[in-house]
Amino acid sequence: MAKVTVDGIEVEVPNGSSVLQACEAAGKEIPRFCYHDRLSIAGNCRMCLVEIEKAPPKPISSCTYPVADGMVVHTDSPMVRNGRRGVMEFLLINHPLDCPICDQGGECDLQDQAMGYGMDHSRYAENKRAVKDKNLGPLVKTVMTRCIHCTRCIRFIAEVAGVPDLGATSRGEHMEVGTYVEKALGSELSGNIIDLCPVGALTSKPYAFVARPWELTKIDSIDVLDAVGTNIRVDARGPEVLRILPRTNEDVNEEWLADKSRFALDGLRRRRLDRPWVRRDGKLIEASWSEAFAAIAEKLHGLTGDRIGAIAGDLCDAESMLALKELMASLGSANLDCRQDGAHLNASRRDFYTFNTTIAGIEEADAILLIGTNPRREAPVLNARIRKRWLNGNIPIGLIGTETDVTYRVQQLGHGPVVLNALNEAFAGKLRNAKKPMIIVGQAALARPDGAAVLAAAWRLAASVGALTAEWHGFNVLHTAAARVGALDLGFVPGANDKSMAQMLDGGVDVLWLLGADEFDTARIGDRTFVVYQGHHGDAGAARADVILPGAAYTEKPGTYVNTEGRVQRGLLAVYPPGDAREDWKILRAFSEVIGHTLPYDTIDALRKRLELVNPVFARIGFLPRFGATDQAGPAGDPVALSDTPFVPAIADYYQTDPVSRASPTMAACTATFATTPLVAAAE
Repeated sequence: MAKVTVDGIEVEVPNGSSVLQACEAAGKEIPRFCYHDRLSIAGNCRMCLVEIEKAPPKPISSCTYPVADGMVVHTDSPMVRNGRRGVMEFLLINHPLDCPICDQGGECDLQDQAMGYGMDHSRYAENKRAVKDKNLGPLVKTVMTRCIHCTRCIRFIAEVAGVPDLGATSRGEHMEVGTYVEKALGSELSGNIIDLCPVGALTSKPYAFVARPWELTKIDSIDVLDAVGTNIRVDARGPEVLRILPRTNEDVNEEWLADKSRFALDGLRRRRLDRPWVRRDGKLIEASWSEAFAAIAEKLHGLTGDRIGAIAGDLCDAESMLALKELMASLGSANLDCRQDGAHLNASRRDFYTFNTTIAGIEEADAILLIGTNPRREAPVLNARIRKRWLNGNIPIGLIGTETDVTYRVQQLGHGPVVLNALNEAFAGKLRNAKKPMIIVGQAALARPDGAAVLAAAWRLAASVGALTAEWHGFNVLHTAAARVGALDLGFVPGANDKSMAQMLDGGVDVLWLLGADEFDTARIGDRTFVVYQGHHGDAGAARADVILPGAAYTEKPGTYVNTEGRVQRGLLAVYPPGDAREDWKILRAFSEVIGHTLPYDTIDALRKRLELVNPVFARIGFLPRFGATDQAGPAGDPVALSDTPFVPAIADYYQTDPVSRASPTMAACTATFATTPLVAAAE
């Protein structure tokens, strides 16, 4: 540790730290444009100038200068103030006076720092330069005349996203940031450069000229469009969600957000279900809540529990799934399923279906094997963490599945699960020699006839290479559905004598309750099955329904969600549901009273206490302890009964995977843009 004195305050910082980090440790604000904690150091903008005693007698950029023991730093001397004013004057030489009409107004680092550290006048009277705007696709808007060449966007796309699309051409006043040849940014994390840009050069194309930041109400929530559980901030004005931004959570998403989660919000306003509907004479007609409930009650009358079933969708909150499960139990039914894709997930033990290493634990792994998964498409933020680990340690990563560019070098070991029984000995040796090997099993490996065998074989492999120890649990299941782990925690799966989703769809029930379930072929539902669809969008499930109950989207209700690693998190209500739509658990509670099986909770607090009684993990909000593998007994399944059929990707189109993104014009534009540019394999 080095002792550094900053403006008379002595602090200790690790050796190798920069002077800027030492100043921050002392509580001193240092202006900067190019420096960012999670990117490599560029030293472009020179705004972070400080004065250091016994160093060359000139202002020194603090982001590039390493600390030394006994160093004395001044952050507000006359030399520093004059230096920063000069730098700001140069930055503003070519910057246009767009502040009144700039999308970044009110959130602009250049604007703020010009006020705090700049001069009150300019000596420049020449003509300003102009730069042609670049077309980066349907998500990122560019006004490149505003660019100050901080290169944050270039470094993020190359280092974090792993898609080196951006770069700089020419030098000096002629330098331009762009894609060399005009093309759309090919990363699922491209929207993060909007947050990183310190000026208005890169802004959100769908959000352009929609609102100013001071007009918005800001609410903390959890993203549900994949299973990572990214922490988000929902910005709303009146009844509409206008923007979704990431919140910092070092254990989950750091400060990044995937593009679908950021830009699919316009789907929240389209194709919405805002009133109940009942099918009469083959046609859906508008109805009141009492009429809809009466139609369902009439169908349920006289039915035994084994003729009633329920399927939970991929975006459901834990509260609504528990309410539906207990409603079904009151009717004598245990025909429940949450696995719309038919994945063979074993719910008998939690470590059979969670990402046990944890997302942050990826940075400790020293060898990784991917089985039937493409993290770049299924969980872009988690994939960035794998890339970060690969960059820092150049660890071996193997892939069994479809060849694809996952943004880091992988060794292609095969295309189907049969490889697990005869794993490449060289790579198996790398796993055995690793201190903390990781096995990641995707839904493409489990949602197939031999899925149970794949799960068992992956567990056996993890045990054989030393991935299951008292200190390290290297077996991981990567989910694609935000509701899946929470549903498994609640036991929303059929017992041995109950009906699975496939059996329910094949005519095994007379009444089928779909809770936001749209990700399966509804044509499989028997013609004589009465379907109740409870959800927020007019998607596949609503088209097949006999009764539609309008529910609330994830931004319109407080909800509990469990991410792929088993972390329990809560989102808050940002806006109210449209029309007559209601929160899902309230709909179920109201219906239970109509049929004389009243659920025992009237408030969400009472329901959450019931959640904790059903499974104590729901009392652990936001905190996830790390567990080792204390029991090495594997999940049920014959680990040698593996097919040689290749894995098929779990996600065909990243931009349209759920009712919200399928209703989004922005996501439709992304699909049209990227449909002709498939990923290129980068396996060795």
